[in-house]
Amino acid sequence: MNQRIRTVARVAFVVAFVVVVLGAFVRLSHAGLGCPDWPVCYGKLTWPNEASEIAQANIDFPERPVEYHKAWKEQVHRLLASILGLLILSLAWMSAPIGKRRWVAASAVAVTAGTFAYVLGWPTLSAMASGLGLLTVVICWFRWKQHRLGRYCFALFGVVVVQAMLGMWTVTWKLLPLVVTLHLMGGMLTLSLLFWLATRPPTGSERSLPRKSVPTALIAAIVVVVCQIALGGWVSSNYAAVACPDFPTCQLEWVPQADYVEGFTLFREIGVDYEGGELDHDARVAIHFTHRIGAIVATIFVLLAAFALWGRRHKRLAAWLAAVLSAQISLGIGNVVLGLPLAVAVAHNAAAALLLLSLLWAVRRTTL
Repeated sequence: MNQRIRTVARVAFVVAFVVVVLGAFVRLSHAGLGCPDWPVCYGKLTWPNEASEIAQANIDFPERPVEYHKAWKEQVHRLLASILGLLILSLAWMSAPIGKRRWVAASAVAVTAGTFAYVLGWPTLSAMASGLGLLTVVICWFRWKQHRLGRYCFALFGVVVVQAMLGMWTVTWKLLPLVVTLHLMGGMLTLSLLFWLATRPPTGSERSLPRKSVPTALIAAIVVVVCQIALGGWVSSNYAAVACPDFPTCQLEWVPQADYVEGFTLFREIGVDYEGGELDHDARVAIHFTHRIGAIVATIFVLLAAFALWGRRHKRLAAWLAAVLSAQISLGIGNVVLGLPLAVAVAHNAAAALLLLSLLWAVRRTTL
């Protein structure tokens, strides 16, 4: 991997981290529907700003009048995500073999055409064009077996395209919980893939050193943390963060009354406005309490991973992992006892991403 690709990958990683944190800020400040259309906002590339623009937007979208403090948050997040998409497209272009870059260009053109078709009100054509762009990525994934870096970066571009589609459905399906959670996980996946690319050793160095095995405890910790992040997304998308306002008990009980069937019904009606949540109290308690149990399980597995790292003489890395875990636990407790203040809730999301990245960095370090 040449230095130019490495530099772009590192810039893209930083932008991706900002996008993930900003996405949490948008979601937790209830601005996910701050723009009722996609990818524009009330028909504008930015958002309605002048009084005349706001008045016209209110006429065009009477079902959701402009709330300026929400609109700018949502559209800034989209614009920054678009910049991230362009950076990842540039990575796919630079890493692809020169004779095969036409495939990257064709995929990008198809996805762009799909986006414009959607804006113009042609959803079927949009779906066909976007699907063609993704199909190109899949074909190249199977055919570029001798070009690992190019295949990796092109697949990363495919992930971003799917992530953009999830962002669209988040708006058009009015914060459907499953889509919102998948959108969060897509952001985490994009961030993780960029981190892995940005921390990749220089070409040839991985061959000059013996390959070491990854501690089983570390792999297990990554799986558990990913599941816990998904649970956290489910808590947020169903507005269950304050379902248990006390700690360490929940509803003043160690095992509260809860409706787990309703709380974890993934597929729900499309078209309902899910802003504010549609579940009853017992279902939200089930989600929140499960996330708490998951936090205990994740803590155990991350500590086991830290002990494994300590045993391999990665003491600083083990200490860092324990520190990030401690911060994440403190922020989670703070969300409950302080009543979900926005700053603490956003920091909790950022710390979750940092914990996952720390585990990935531990994998990288232990295999060198």
